[in-house]
Amino acid sequence: MPDLIAQGTDPANRWRRTLEAKKDYELGRSSLFAVSWDPQISRYHATVRLDGNRLSVKKNTDAGNPVFYNGQSKDSFTIKAGEHFVIGSTTFVLSMEQINVTQDAPSPMAEEVYRPQYLRKLRYRDPDKRIKVLGQLPDIIRTANSDDEMFVQLVNVLLSGIERAAAIAIVSVGSPSSEAEQSIKDPSSSSQPVEVFHWDRRRMVSSDFQPSESLIRQAVSTEQSILHIWRAEEGSRPAYTFSEEGDWAFSTPILSKACGGWAIYAAGDFSSDSAGTPSGEDVQANDFRDDIKFAELVATTVANLKEMTLLEKNQASLGQFFSPVVMAALSGQDPEQVLSPRESNVSILFCDLRGFSKTSEEHSDDLLGLLNRVSQALGVTTHHIFQQEGVIGDFHGDASMGFWGWPIQQSDSLLRSCLAALGIRRELSLSSQVPDHPLRNFSMGIGIATGRAVAGKIGTVDQVKVTAFGPVVNLAARLETMTKQLRAKILLDETTAIFIREEVDPSIARIRKVARVQPFGLQTPLVVSELLPPLDEYPQLNDDHIAAYEEALDFLLAGDWEQSFKLLHQVPADDEVKDFLTVLIAQHNRKCPADWEGVIPLLSK
Repeated sequence: MPDLIAQGTDPANRWRRTLEAKKDYELGRSSLFAVSWDPQISRYHATVRLDGNRLSVKKNTDAGNPVFYNGQSKDSFTIKAGEHFVIGSTTFVLSMEQINVTQDAPSPMAEEVYRPQYLRKLRYRDPDKRIKVLGQLPDIIRTANSDDEMFVQLVNVLLSGIERAAAIAIVSVGSPSSEAEQSIKDPSSSSQPVEVFHWDRRRMVSSDFQPSESLIRQAVSTEQSILHIWRAEEGSRPAYTFSEEGDWAFSTPILSKACGGWAIYAAGDFSSDSAGTPSGEDVQANDFRDDIKFAELVATTVANLKEMTLLEKNQASLGQFFSPVVMAALSGQDPEQVLSPRESNVSILFCDLRGFSKTSEEHSDDLLGLLNRVSQALGVTTHHIFQQEGVIGDFHGDASMGFWGWPIQQSDSLLRSCLAALGIRRELSLSSQVPDHPLRNFSMGIGIATGRAVAGKIGTVDQVKVTAFGPVVNLAARLETMTKQLRAKILLDETTAIFIREEVDPSIARIRKVARVQPFGLQTPLVVSELLPPLDEYPQLNDDHIAAYEEALDFLLAGDWEQSFKLLHQVPADDEVKDFLTVLIAQHNRKCPADWEGVIPLLSK
């Protein structure tokens, strides 16, 4: 395809970019075709468009400096292949040169193979300029918004660092369709195509640039830099050369799973060799060591930086599956060891969204909209679990489970679980006060329990997930279901409740003992407590109200249901939790049953 070449006064200020037909391209210091080195060029100076074999150029009205064509200032004109125009101190040339990887290269008169380990031990004879050029690579790779943009900049770096090279290309053998497909099976196989990502040459010539396919395949398959020389001595030019870049070429592989099959290809001729290579086969091969070492350093730098970029992308992707605390534990560690199941002291939180069934019926004609609303509601849950450095253990429809105490021990895991629960309650409560808010009709029930569990990568040979397993998990799930019967938003087991009551300041969280119950299907009675926000956040239930309720519970457990009923009337009427005891007492005409043992049986889950 046709290319547009930009060349500044400094040889390093250059790029070659491919043009697609009938597509507008902006030239300027801030455009996609950026000319950042020339202060005389505006941010968006001109628009170019390829029509057939001609390039139309139109100066933008707000551009400061003129566009020159044939020595005259022009606001609009067209050029053909080989012609140029000038903006500031930069020349733009339309090129129809092509690159064609050839399978017909003859056997070289000399071949030298350079192992990476050998090249890394060599000392540069002229290190200063090359090291300065190498210093540009991290910024190039970090700021490039695509691999294509990186290749353009990379070729410029190589042309600057390898002065004897007349042409440079970034190529690939068996280019993977995505970064996930990292490896190539057999780079030497002809079934793996050789692709040219980007290329450039120092001067325009009439013939095509023809890199040697066999040289590229050999370098990639052996994972070594390889030099071919087709001209043994000055003045004895062979019948076959690669047009004007036919005397020598080398290829250096970019060894990284993030760059599967990539390689650098450099070529040149001795007649225009500014490095002044002496004649003689052995001397010529040895004299290329600095250039090949530079290419190997560029390749290594690109490989390392691309691997870091790929790792960051993988981590970002894994972040959708693993909590930040798990990702932090995995950093620099063996995943099998970190994720392996082990017994831990954990605090488990189960959260179930209320209002889902009703909302589903109301929005049955807009399932995607419903899914979006449920996702937002679950997002509230995950956000607060993550914020308190918890791990998401599972999702079940509109319910989620989080836990603390794994993969690292957390001495404050009980507090963190409760703070997450209060955060979820707070956010959903605030959302319900906003008209037309996507979460307006959602509430929640949360159960929290603390104890021993097996946590880690749990599952079968076919499917696994990071979660927790054990009786304490079942207890937290059961507490969550009890919130419907006891009409509390957040219920705690006795271990968690004692910790909050004794160790946490009431300005952070408060506790109300709710009942002593016999859960359906369980043999052991359970004392359950409600986790409440601090007084300034939830003044509807003050400390006197809590004290009156807990005193009423004590009388109820002791069998004095009449006194318990009286004390419950000191609790605000809109407190739904008190209704559980009030209804129970009323059903027995305020009389304690003869078989009363201080335990309230729950007849269903």
